[in-house]
Amino acid sequence: MPDLNKIKASLKARMEELGVRVDQIEHDLREPHSQDWGENATESEGDQVLEGLEEAGLVEINQIRAALTRIKNDTYGICSGCGETIPEARLIALPYATSCVKCAK
Repeated sequence: MPDLNKIKASLKARMEELGVRVDQIEHDLREPHSQDWGENATESEGDQVLEGLEEAGLVEINQIRAALTRIKNDTYGICSGCGETIPEARLIALPYATSCVKCAK
């Protein structure tokens, strides 16, 4: 089993980084658009990209929170599908994984 303190610290740091990024995206989305039609269309496309990035960031934040809860409840690293231990290599690669590779397929 990997070092839970290291994983916890890494998850918290990643969540903080994502929080800053999401806040910046929200700020950017509140910026007023240009009155020029061409520029406005380009800005709208950019907003769609930002909204997608924001959504992805929020999803990852929720996954991290769930992983931190599993660490707290001593269920971290247990596959939600089969109940077996999730391999350490998978948890290192994807620290908020909820299933082993076999169940993830």
